[in-house]
Amino acid sequence: MMRSWGARPDTAVCDEPLYAHYLQQTGLDHPGAAEIIEQCETDLSSLVDVLTGEPQPPRAIFYQKHMAHHLLAGMDTRWVAKLTNAFLLREPAEMLASLLRVLPNPELDATGLPQQVRLVEREADRNGVAPPILDARETLEDPEGMLRALCARLGVEFLDAMLQWPAGPRETDGVWAKHWYASVERSTGFSPYVPKHEPVPARHTGLLRECHALYRQLYDMRMVLAPQES
Repeated sequence: MMRSWGARPDTAVCDEPLYAHYLQQTGLDHPGAAEIIEQCETDLSSLVDVLTGEPQPPRAIFYQKHMAHHLLAGMDTRWVAKLTNAFLLREPAEMLASLLRVLPNPELDATGLPQQVRLVEREADRNGVAPPILDARETLEDPEGMLRALCARLGVEFLDAMLQWPAGPRETDGVWAKHWYASVERSTGFSPYVPKHEPVPARHTGLLRECHALYRQLYDMRMVLAPQES
């Protein structure tokens, strides 16, 4: 999604701006953690000032890729209401299979789902309607349809440039790209959805059940294309 928005000539993108703060506060041993903390801003107040500021001309849109689990317990998140927010979901079993490669024993908050539910509920209360919620599988199955619908919800023009982009790294990629972005750097557009069949270990059955319950709350509020949109 960040590649898609970054392909727009009117959009500046920002890659997981809270990651270094998250690593500094949690002490988690993620790949390249020391380098990330050293090279990226960790002061939350400074980060919020940038994130709630205006995009630099000639860019009119400031796209921020956030990970919900970077919103730590006790963090003041009132600044999020200054942004126009949209949410991307991933089926819990597939999400957990990926997460367990990095965190062998994750807590529920590490999935980001509790944070997403709280943010969505707060946005719905504030605006009187749920914010745009996209399911990752459905987006890959019909990227143009979903992006057109998302742009309409956000009040911006859809551009065909959002569907294709050159392969390779970007200056806007985080310093963690070398650990995580191999497939992203090879991409030139949205790849077709391919089901993942990696099982979640039995010891995490309880966690998977909790994730499914939260995911279902959000999934039931997701954007669904009308027949003429698909």
